[in-house]
Amino acid sequence: MIAARAAAGEIAPPEIDEALFSRTLDTADDPSVDLFIRTSGDLRLSNFLLWQSAYAELYFTETHWPDFTAEELARAITDFAGRSRRFGGLSEED
Repeated sequence: MIAARAAAGEIAPPEIDEALFSRTLDTADDPSVDLFIRTSGDLRLSNFLLWQSAYAELYFTETHWPDFTAEELARAITDFAGRSRRFGGLSEED
């Protein structure tokens, strides 16, 4: 969509930035992802919400999705709550 608009002269290539890209996503009106939970023991994101999850904390579990319970969610949230969020910046320890 962005490339077609640039090709049609509707926008100039220098106008294409992170904000424009974000506004064109189907999730443009949704908040950013804070916690990305990957079930089934897979240690990859599988191209799912890559842009939206850029600063998300990742939680991996061996539990398969049909068996993911409220208790498993509580473990993920507890793990998330104990993390130091830097949003791409360095911590004082780094």
